[in-house]
Amino acid sequence: MAATQKDHKLSSQKIALIISLLVALIITCYLAVSPYLGFKQRVLALALTFSSCFLLVYFSYEALIFREINNIYGSLEKFKRKEFKRMSSKFLFRPDPLQRIKDEIYLLAERNQKEIEELKRLQAMRREFLADVSHELKTPIFAAQGFIHTLLDGAMDDERVRDKFLKKAARSLDGLDTLVQDLITISQLEKGVIQMKKAPFDLNELGLEVLEQLESKARTRNMTIHLLNAPEESFEVLGDRGRIKQVLINLIDNAIKYGSEDGNIWLSFQDGKKKTLVTVRDDGPGIPKEHLNRIFERFYRIDRSRTRDGSGGGSGLGLAISKHIVEAHKSTIVVASEVGKGTTLHFKLTKVKV
Repeated sequence: MAATQKDHKLSSQKIALIISLLVALIITCYLAVSPYLGFKQRVLALALTFSSCFLLVYFSYEALIFREINNIYGSLEKFKRKEFKRMSSKFLFRPDPLQRIKDEIYLLAERNQKEIEELKRLQAMRREFLADVSHELKTPIFAAQGFIHTLLDGAMDDERVRDKFLKKAARSLDGLDTLVQDLITISQLEKGVIQMKKAPFDLNELGLEVLEQLESKARTRNMTIHLLNAPEESFEVLGDRGRIKQVLINLIDNAIKYGSEDGNIWLSFQDGKKKTLVTVRDDGPGIPKEHLNRIFERFYRIDRSRTRDGSGGGSGLGLAISKHIVEAHKSTIVVASEVGKGTTLHFKLTKVKV
């Protein structure tokens, strides 16, 4: 590095010496011929001498500046290797090189600042996620711990109380198991470890299965689930049947938990040219616009004071898992909602070629 800098200094000295010699030569030539020229010819010769010296100094200055610019590009290459390499050749012998370099440095600083802000945002999300996981794990553990300690403190002798508390402890531990399994699932989905086992299946048949499974849960809130397609209709799609069933259960279950009592949920399928549209709609309270982009985040709740349902079901990861499953099917869950008018979620699956 020191040797390189020394070479650059030597080159600068050589350039300065050459410039001096050439300027001296030009001026000497002018002085030599000027006594033999008329006034107008002297003015013209002076103008040519000035122009020659100006161009000589200008291009020499440009050469020195661009040498330094290339050095700067070399230093910044580790940040913007391709961009700076292209810029150094593209803008050679273009005006105002120092301003351009300053602009590039400001642009690089701005990008770095944005990266820092993004890292801070991710760090905040990480802290929030860890806090949510701690809370979600603590709730069922403390509940089961409380029931078991109550039994150990003497309630074991009462058969009715014992059975009641053991069932409650079992439900809490089942909820804990569901949470842990969902955490493992979403981690594997994010890493791409879980592969979708895609095969042809009938969506309408799957929809009937999901409705039968969730019908009793909907009745506890006086809600009704409707399958808008006739039972004899068929919608053959290509996908992982088990995972798509998990998505439908998550979407409808979420509508049951957060929808309005005595409300309705509609499930429908509609064929397109190459895709089949899957839609889950409810007439619940709706989702404010500021929350729409975050509902698929892990453990995200619109109402932070609202805790997980006490039944031991639900992990707070259902929508996040559904998002990853649908994306693994080369699709996206689209959500549309208006406060007081319900929520609609839909995604598409590839039709089976006939």
